[in-house]
Amino acid sequence: MNDPRGSNGPATNPIPEHLARRVRLVIFDVDGVLTDGGIYIGQRAGGGAPVELKRFLAQDGLGMKMLAWAGLEVVAISGRESPATDLRMAELGIACHQVPGAYKLPVARRILERSRIGWSETAMLADDLPDVSVFRKAGLRAAVRNAYPPVSDMAHWRSRLAGGKGAAREFTDALLAARGELDAVAKRYVAERS
Repeated sequence: MNDPRGSNGPATNPIPEHLARRVRLVIFDVDGVLTDGGIYIGQRAGGGAPVELKRFLAQDGLGMKMLAWAGLEVVAISGRESPATDLRMAELGIACHQVPGAYKLPVARRILERSRIGWSETAMLADDLPDVSVFRKAGLRAAVRNAYPPVSDMAHWRSRLAGGKGAAREFTDALLAARGELDAVAKRYVAERS
């Protein structure tokens, strides 16, 4: 996988600074953004409950945590229920809202009201039609490389990497870089573990 930051450190695909500095809340879609969109469904030999597996990239998860360490509120909103998503978001300490039928807008509104955050202070990384109701309201709209129209058409920023293949980390690094916080967050992380 190519490093989205390039060899010199700063993001090679910058997010506009004036949009990045306003952000207080970052919303991530799950399927197709934090995963490649594939869902493995099976059943144990002899029957029983179905088993669902998803592949999450560890680097994306660290990027989400870096946003939180920088003081931003980070949430995942998915249009389908999945124990695999619950497990991964719990592991990261990221609030997760799974909304059957992809009725994401009421959930997003409640999050904004609770946190007293406006739409102009909200960023979203998205990929497909279930995201549009929230995406079109966000102050910073980011799309993964393989996003479908109209998401890709409305985006202020597009990743060079595909969903589930490092797009989320590319976005988190670009957002923190545009805010002038990437190096400080990374140095603090390393220093605390040295």
